Amino acid sequence: MTSEAKGPLAGVRVIELGTMIAGPVAATLLGDFGADVIKIEQPKGGDPIRKSGAIVNGESLYWNVEGRNKRSVTIDMRVPDGQALLRELVKQADVLIENFRPGTMKRWGVDYETLKEINPKLIMLSISGYGQDGPNAGLASYDRVALAFAGFLNITGYPDRPPVRPGTAIADYQTALFGAFGVMIALFHRDARGGDGQHIDAALYETIFRFTDTMITAYDKLGVKRHRTGNSHYAASPGDHYPMQDGRFLALTVAADNVFRRLCVAMSQPELADDPRFATHPARVENYATINEIVATYIRSHPPQEVLTSLSEQGVPNSLILSVEEILVDPHYAARGVIATIDHPRIGPIKMPSVLPKMTGTPPPPLRHAPLLGENTDEILITMLGMDKAKVDALRERGVI
Repeated sequence: MTSEAKGPLAGVRVIELGTMIAGPVAATLLGDFGADVIKIEQPKGGDPIRKSGAIVNGESLYWNVEGRNKRSVTIDMRVPDGQALLRELVKQADVLIENFRPGTMKRWGVDYETLKEINPKLIMLSISGYGQDGPNAGLASYDRVALAFAGFLNITGYPDRPPVRPGTAIADYQTALFGAFGVMIALFHRDARGGDGQHIDAALYETIFRFTDTMITAYDKLGVKRHRTGNSHYAASPGDHYPMQDGRFLALTVAADNVFRRLCVAMSQPELADDPRFATHPARVENYATINEIVATYIRSHPPQEVLTSLSEQGVPNSLILSVEEILVDPHYAARGVIATIDHPRIGPIKMPSVLPKMTGTPPPPLRHAPLLGENTDEILITMLGMDKAKVDALRERGVI
């Protein structure tokens, strides 16, 4: 198989010490494009994600989505012999990813300062709740905690109800994305610019805070506090999740005046576009409740397909809020290949999100199913570290691997 067929990151070796989501997904994103990801797991139990979520024939579906395109090696990082094995593996690695609480890697003798003496070209990505320094560095955190500390939950939901968490672990996934992005910058700095390795410090709350747009800026300059406003948005009026006659919901949002004019035509109420209350976006924001109710009345008083056709013909951005059943049969998802299928030896074909982004010149290699716990331990210790079978067996007998 050529390097092109193996993916654009073929030849990049990643050691992943992460557990659950943020660290492992950063490695998955790199593995999707051909990096050789060696996942280090505890011999007993492995990554907790292996037991999370829905289980089929003893296999976690969550693990099989985020454990794809990796090789699994079991090493007990809590014992000196296990730590010594990692130091040996690092000599042949480009990247190390970990998401333990700050200080853990140092206690094990495998912190960045130690490892860069072994391999100055090593790029190390550390993901934690609050970052590697600062007064909160040592505190425990999870996705929900990061959303709270970043101020995101304070602006999510309705004003008369408690804050609402989103339906997926977006702090973990956004940090994984930023982490993989940081690794690619570091690889470019090292390989294209002749630099050394470096330590990347990614915090869950910071990646969420980065996506709060002007929340802090508007308060700093104008004293404007963002509040929970339900489905309305300060930069879009009208905009909501509108109930339709068939019980489904339609997501629609309008910010530009020309789009609002097209919406008025779609509703057969073109005169609204010249109404002083609605003619400009600031005016519509001021009269949000009024214009929103006009739109809601139109949507719930017309057959759903008529509404969808009229809006689309006029170029008004909208979408039904799709259920998972609808996504699976949606022709656009199918045409774009957004849903991949991997054949698993224990549970058969598994559908999951495909590799993103789509690239014309550097396509990803074929997806490989997630490995069994320790499936590649012997292979890697023998081929990378030159151990013989007897030494590998002795380490296993002592519980090191």
